[in-house]
Amino acid sequence: MESPSPFQAQGIADAWADLQAQASMGQPLEADANRLAFADPEFLLRRETRGIRFQLEMLKPDLAQRELGIESTVVVFGSARILAPEKAQAAVAEAEMQADEKLLSQARKRLQLASYYDQARAFARTVARYTAHQNDPEKRLFICTGGGPGIMEAANRGAYDEGALNVGLNIALPHEQEPNPYITAQLCFKFHYFALRKMHFMMRAKALVAFPGGFGTLDEMFEMLTLVQCRKAKPVPIILYGSEFWHSLINFSMLA
Repeated sequence: MESPSPFQAQGIADAWADLQAQASMGQPLEADANRLAFADPEFLLRRETRGIRFQLEMLKPDLAQRELGIESTVVVFGSARILAPEKAQAAVAEAEMQADEKLLSQARKRLQLASYYDQARAFARTVARYTAHQNDPEKRLFICTGGGPGIMEAANRGAYDEGALNVGLNIALPHEQEPNPYITAQLCFKFHYFALRKMHFMMRAKALVAFPGGFGTLDEMFEMLTLVQCRKAKPVPIILYGSEFWHSLINFSMLA
């Protein structure tokens, strides 16, 4: 990557210092026509600059992954609500103490699904161990998830257990969603646009594994299946993990 000249670097540093100073004082930036365009949040958030924001969401994760040698990923989808077994068991115990039947019913359902957390974690460990023995960069595979809790956390955690780089593509939502703590810090991205996030899922995917999940998992999974079916993306192995869940949810014979 070409380095900026000293003059350019100083200009960027000055613009950044101005933004930092305003933020540290808790003051909103006032409109300023004299502010450098790339350092002007008000300008960059205009409807007319949406195309620029698209480009930025495409470029930032792509460049960061290239710099760390992430060229091929195994994408793991799944529910954000599936808990680790110990947390699911604790939730059941808490509901029993409160004698709350509704809460207890929900907790027991989550406990039934908790085994998928451990299975997703174990799967990610297997991928990480495989990659650790690969010298050819084209054969190295890295776990990539939506960056949230549940199955996503489990997969990132499995890679983390093995000391492997792993990717999280988080999304900004109306309700606060924090990325899980097992994502490699330099590979923990946040998106505003679902479409750009989905593109990043597919750009490096060499396989897709969908664990049980809800609307978000289905949205992502069917998007990928459609791209492959329409030959807008190269065919990759697609695994629906948990046959009982998927057959009870989708009548695949009707889609044939």
